[in-house]
Amino acid sequence: MAGTVLTASAVMLFGAGVAQASSSPDVVGQKYSDAQTAISGAGLTPVVSTVVGDRQERPDCVVTNTVARTVPAPENSAGSPTSQLLVSLNCDSGEASAKAPGFSAGSPEGKAAAAAASSSAAAASASAAAPAS
Repeated sequence: MAGTVLTASAVMLFGAGVAQASSSPDVVGQKYSDAQTAISGAGLTPVVSTVVGDRQERPDCVVTNTVARTVPAPENSAGSPTSQLLVSLNCDSGEASAKAPGFSAGSPEGKAAAAAASSSAAAASASAAAPAS
């Protein structure tokens, strides 16, 4: 009986300050502008917690991580707690190289950037080789 009361008390004490993970939208990999819409639509407030890089404008940065949190209302107030989703952003663009920061070639984002660069280079080469009419 005492163990049950202790466990219930611990759950009530430690579970109070964390937003429910099930209510948090999965926005990792999305542009911040799209993620903001999804986060707000879920009833949470988006808050940028960390930013890596400076090659893109904030709306075009990629969300790399999220953490849900609940900020309690100020003491002695009739306010209510605020549910937030902290987001980490990567504002570098493209694949990393010796001359420019970016995504690792081994990451999904780096592979996508390399494929996009390769296909646009092939398209430019094909249009340059096409005979003029």
